[in-house]
Amino acid sequence: MHDLPKSFVHIRLELAREPGHPIGDSEHGYDILAPLLADGHIDGDLATKNRDKCRVRRFRSGEEDAIGKLLRGPGGRWYIDYDDTRSDDDEAGFRFAQERFVVGEYVSIKENDGEMHTFQVMRVDEL
Repeated sequence: MHDLPKSFVHIRLELAREPGHPIGDSEHGYDILAPLLADGHIDGDLATKNRDKCRVRRFRSGEEDAIGKLLRGPGGRWYIDYDDTRSDDDEAGFRFAQERFVVGEYVSIKENDGEMHTFQVMRVDEL
């Protein structure tokens, strides 16, 4: 991690309250390694230049962790790619270009089950 640009951070997302999870779920979430601007938005230009370094770990209780990349696609949409040989496993970051990744904020991800889930930003740590 010593070769990462200074603005790269570790972002921890955990499932927010939703039907079936009235207090959320700290065992369902994402660890994201990505560059942020000072205002908490993803630095799209730096992420594109360092696309192999923008990593994601999805964790869910009772499942093996899934490791992927956070990528910016056509039209500036963000998605998580777990296998670059297929697209049916991709997960969409809903409005990631507009969302701020700061502690306490909420972001949504359309997971591989086709459902949109909301996650709370629990941590943003400098590396």
